[in-house]
Amino acid sequence: MTALPLTPAFETQAGGVAVRSTVVIVSPYFPPSSVAGVHRSRHLANHLEAHGWHPIILCVDEAHHEEELDPALASLVRPNAEIIKVRALSSSTTRLIGIGDLGIRAFSALRSAIFRLLNTRRIDAVLITGSPFYPMLLAPEIRRRYSVPIVLDFQDPWVSNWGAHQSVRTKAGLSHALACRLEPRALRAARFVTSVSETQNAEMAGRYPWLDEARMAAIPIGGDPGDFEQLRRSDLVLPAGVLDPARINLSFVGTVMPRSGPLLRLILRALARLRHSEPALGQRLRLSFIGSSNQPGRRGAYRVLPVAAEEGVADAVHEIPERLPFLQAIAILVRSEGVLLIGSDEAHYTASKIYPALMCGRPFISLFHQASSSHHILTAAGGGAAHAYLPGADTHQLVQEIATSLRALAMDRDSFGRVDASVYAAYEARSVAARFAQVLDEAVLAA
Repeated sequence: MTALPLTPAFETQAGGVAVRSTVVIVSPYFPPSSVAGVHRSRHLANHLEAHGWHPIILCVDEAHHEEELDPALASLVRPNAEIIKVRALSSSTTRLIGIGDLGIRAFSALRSAIFRLLNTRRIDAVLITGSPFYPMLLAPEIRRRYSVPIVLDFQDPWVSNWGAHQSVRTKAGLSHALACRLEPRALRAARFVTSVSETQNAEMAGRYPWLDEARMAAIPIGGDPGDFEQLRRSDLVLPAGVLDPARINLSFVGTVMPRSGPLLRLILRALARLRHSEPALGQRLRLSFIGSSNQPGRRGAYRVLPVAAEEGVADAVHEIPERLPFLQAIAILVRSEGVLLIGSDEAHYTASKIYPALMCGRPFISLFHQASSSHHILTAAGGGAAHAYLPGADTHQLVQEIATSLRALAMDRDSFGRVDASVYAAYEARSVAARFAQVLDEAVLAA
């Protein structure tokens, strides 16, 4: 994965497709980093070239990451991908002044590297994906000095409703206040803006009337069927105790977000109701939550078990807070009897985890905000029970409906049918890359 020498006007063949243009993708995190944000740049690194764009990944060397690394995830990146890695300030030093954000620690190095590329290579576009978001502040200077079209990709909101409700005396509140000042500066320099949902785009457009909505697109993270092919070729062994062979395992893999709390409680309450009405059947179910904490090194930082204890079902819940390697995570989905998907009480929340869940071949039970794009996709896909959450609504009936779904999974999981693969075809990594190629083409034409 070393840098490849290219001619000033780069053109080659990738699977019979002429690669006409080059894009620098600024993504501070990249495999073997294990954070969720790596999958956008990973998918583009693997599939963008097939659609006429040669990607150069500009990231931070993993030696400067705080999170546990996932070498197996790096093996899912194509061997000839062009990756440039930069250094970052030591977190042990910057945290003395309250700064841990990798985008800030590596900002100067990322700036130097991208300007070196722009000075020495023919670069047709720059795509900056976040979070972290601070590298997006490179956009105004890039536009001023080089007139290269810039695409900003928001995997999460930089300015969020959650942040708006934090006290300015807290770090979260200060970060939100800073985001309110900095986000519009970055956006004014962008030729095109993408995010993971239409709701997120609408919120940005509502904040900034000068944003051209014709140059905005909602592109989910998606999933890659190739990951499951790699899993099938491996002899991967799961950690002991992750799945219980004597019970029916319904597994949730990923972070339990703070705003997921009300939905999580309803799922656990539904389990309690089923165990009360049909004790023998309910006792067969086991809900596993894997990688529930997104904090590095937070072993024992349980987010689910305390709530399960309050609802009286702690003995039916298994939780591993730390993030497992990616291939292990999707192996858990494949080897479970069912998949559990829980969203947020915010409509804009779009969970990238739904796509691997749809591709794993197991029935699912989901609970997302009624207006969430994830809920609409899961409802259309079939192969599971997609439940809708509406803040402020009476939840008694919803709890009963979820309990009925849990009962159906325990009795006959084949009754859920199969996922319609055509529904998620547009969210496969190769399709996502094709959409980004269109965005890049439009950005260049509009420059």
